[in-house]
Amino acid sequence: MLKHFLFLSLITLCFFSCSSKSWREASRKSVGIAPKAKELKEDIVLIYYARAFNWRGYFGIHPWVAFKRKKDIQYTVAQATSWNIRRQGIAINYQKDLPDRLWYDSYPTQLFEARGDKATTIIKKLEKLIKEYPFKDHYRVYPGPNSNTFVSYLIRNIDEIDCELPATAIGKDYFGPTTFVSNTPSNTGFTLSAYGVLGLTLGLHEGVEVNLFGLHFGVDLIAPALKLPLIGRLGFGAY
Repeated sequence: MLKHFLFLSLITLCFFSCSSKSWREASRKSVGIAPKAKELKEDIVLIYYARAFNWRGYFGIHPWVAFKRKKDIQYTVAQATSWNIRRQGIAINYQKDLPDRLWYDSYPTQLFEARGDKATTIIKKLEKLIKEYPFKDHYRVYPGPNSNTFVSYLIRNIDEIDCELPATAIGKDYFGPTTFVSNTPSNTGFTLSAYGVLGLTLGLHEGVEVNLFGLHFGVDLIAPALKLPLIGRLGFGAY
């Protein structure tokens, strides 16, 4: 009875609070939280995420990676989107852009930052991995491959990126139709995943996380916190 009430409450909340605004009307302005490109005297890498547009934001997020070399006057932003498939035949949008834009009215959260030599190393690996991304010709909101799959792929394959996507990142554990195990983002454990729909993560820094039909439930023991679908992280900050 209670679960039916909670489900109906969620549907009602979405119905009455979701914006009727078109994505064309939603803001993509910079919020001014990233260092100014022209003022930076060193390499930098940033990872952001924001709630997805409209009602989808209650369930999931959209992440992206931004970086700039010391000599550059603009950031480069890399992300995966469905409309890029339709427009260019490839999921990855890779271009000069502002790094800290609103994601169609949703305020971005900074997940990761690296500067100097560490950023230089990451940028070299990013450029190689973006070219090698195995799902560049495919995009599927659920269960993946999607924008979370793309950024998670980069994080898992670059040791210098010490962060993980939140529990609201549906698709982060999608490894494809023939791969069922991978390292955790911190390389201190493993993730078992069946098509991104069912899975289990055990890691020193990630704790224990269960994926049930794309919804992630977990407990972080190092930095005590609960990881919950819809909500994200409750507790101390991540490693």
